[in-house]
Amino acid sequence: MSGSYAWLIVILYIILAPFIGGLIAGVDRRISARMQSRYGPPILQPFYDVFKLMNKSSIAVNSQQRLYIICFIVFVIISGAIFFGGGDLLLAIFALTLASVFLIIAAYSTFSPYAYIGAEREMLQIMAYEPMVILTTVGMYMVTKSFNVWDIAMYDQPLIYSLPGIFLGFLFILTIKFRKSPFDISMSHHAHQEIVRGIITEFSGTDLALIEIAHWYENVLLLGIVCLFFASSPIIALILAVVVYFLEIWIDNNYSRLKWQSALGSA
Repeated sequence: MSGSYAWLIVILYIILAPFIGGLIAGVDRRISARMQSRYGPPILQPFYDVFKLMNKSSIAVNSQQRLYIICFIVFVIISGAIFFGGGDLLLAIFALTLASVFLIIAAYSTFSPYAYIGAEREMLQIMAYEPMVILTTVGMYMVTKSFNVWDIAMYDQPLIYSLPGIFLGFLFILTIKFRKSPFDISMSHHAHQEIVRGIITEFSGTDLALIEIAHWYENVLLLGIVCLFFASSPIIALILAVVVYFLEIWIDNNYSRLKWQSALGSA
């Protein structure tokens, strides 16, 4: 991939990913509502929520809190830029993990018991999903002999044929990464937890809006990794990503939350 073309894709990712991620979140909420025999909010409701948060005052417990949140969203964007720019997949995964660490530190810095427990559970979730994420990356390397995303995408046959077990394992931990039940133990996107939401309980206003936007970026990146398993056929890859996300919504609405011991043990 040429440098100018890679930079163009990176710029498009930075601009378009939050819009795509917000639309995915809106569709998620609408489908979830229909599964529960409700009409559901408008598709654009996540954008309305974020704009509303940006117009509210942020109450920070200390001066470092916002710095950690900014680092969180910056490293999420960097990880996506590395991935969609065709860079090193392993480096993108490490950058995404570092972003999660900054979110944990931000929660710890508030000295809130709810945020503290949420941060502890977030670390447990990292322990649960990170090995499978690394195995996914290593599995792709073993087949393609490269960590470069562009080389992996240009492999002559769909990776899902060579790595069916890796794909199923990655599909399992996506439930944790998307913060879906039964693994939404550190925070949840459901309405009944809007007051006490674990790791982000003490965040408000612009800070909370940045966290939400960061998750939109992250979701687009995760679906991009799903597409890598069928990158040789882009249309099929997009269909696969849609099917995978619909499956995650179905799981979310049909399984109750597990305790952290069960979540970690099952992973």
